[in-house]
Amino acid sequence: MPIRIANNLPARHILEQERIFVMEEDRALTQDIRPIRIVILNLMPDKSVTETQLLRALSNSPIQVDVELLFTRTHQSTHTPAEHLIKYYRTFPEIENEFFDGMIITGAPVEKLPFEEVDYWPELVEIMEWSKTHVYSTLHLCWGAFAGLYYHYGIPKIVLDKKVFGVFEHSMTWSRPVKLFRGFDDIFYVPHSRYTEVRRSDIEKRKDLRILSESEECGIYAISDLHGRQFFITGHSEYDRDTLDREYKRDLKAGLGDVDLPKNYYIDDDPEKGPLLKWRSSATLMYTNWLNYYVYQETPFDINSIKTIRNEDLIPNRDLEKNG
Repeated sequence: MPIRIANNLPARHILEQERIFVMEEDRALTQDIRPIRIVILNLMPDKSVTETQLLRALSNSPIQVDVELLFTRTHQSTHTPAEHLIKYYRTFPEIENEFFDGMIITGAPVEKLPFEEVDYWPELVEIMEWSKTHVYSTLHLCWGAFAGLYYHYGIPKIVLDKKVFGVFEHSMTWSRPVKLFRGFDDIFYVPHSRYTEVRRSDIEKRKDLRILSESEECGIYAISDLHGRQFFITGHSEYDRDTLDREYKRDLKAGLGDVDLPKNYYIDDDPEKGPLLKWRSSATLMYTNWLNYYVYQETPFDINSIKTIRNEDLIPNRDLEKNG
C-alpha cells in the first residue's frame, strides 16, 4: 500500500521517479479502509529535502499511511518558501484536537544552544506534552531525540568538542534484536551529523528506558521506553546518498575551522570518487518495523481512545521489558 500525501506536493515527483507508489488525497478518499495517520513535525530549515527523505523511508510498508506535515508557528523559516508552508503544512492549533497513530519529530540545526534558548522551545514542549495523549508512538530523530529525552526524562545532552560526522557501524545492544531492528544484520550502518550525545550512565539510571543499539565509534544510537510509545534515534538513517557530501562542502565553503572529512563515507576517503551508499536498506527496514510493530499493531482501531491510554496501565512490550 502507498503513502498518502497532499495533492501536488513537490516530493511526489522525486518519489515517483524512484518508482515509489504515492497516492494523492483524491484517490485515497475512495478507499474504504482505516489508514495509519502519521504527523511529521519538520524542524529542519530546508523542509522539502527532509520531507522527501522521510516519505521515502515510510513508503515501503504494506500499510496505507496518511501523512500530515507540521511546522512551528513561533519560528520564521528562512529556507523554505512561505507559500510551500501555507500550501502543504499545518500548525499545531490546527491539529491539536486530532489523534495520530504515529509522530516523527525531526532534528534541527540548534544543537549547541541550551534547549530553553531555542525560540520555538515552548511550542515544542506543548507539542511533546500533547503527543502523550494524542499520538500512540513517537519517533524522535537526532536533535529531536535529545530534546525528547530532556523534556520527558530530564536527561541532559552533552555538547562535544568535535562533530560526529560520517557513516558508522552499529549493532544491537541486546543479545536478541527488538522488533524495531527485526531482520537487521549483526552490523548495520547509519549516518550521523551532530555535535551532541547522551551519557550511557544517565540513560541507565532510568528503569523506564532501554538502550537498543549503539556504535563503538559514535555512541548510543537508539533508545526506547518500555511500551514502544517513545523512540529516540540519534542518527540520520533517512539521509540521502549525498546529504553528508553537501554538508561537508557547505561547511568548507563557509570556512568553518573544524571541518573534517566525513568518516567511512567516500569511496577510498576520496570526495572525488563520491559516497558509497550502505545504509538505505536498514533505514527502510527500521521505519517499516516501527510502522508495523509499534504503530499499526498497537494503536487502537478507535484512534480517539488514545487519550484514555496510560502507560502505567499497559503491559510492557516483551522485547523491551528486559535484556535478553
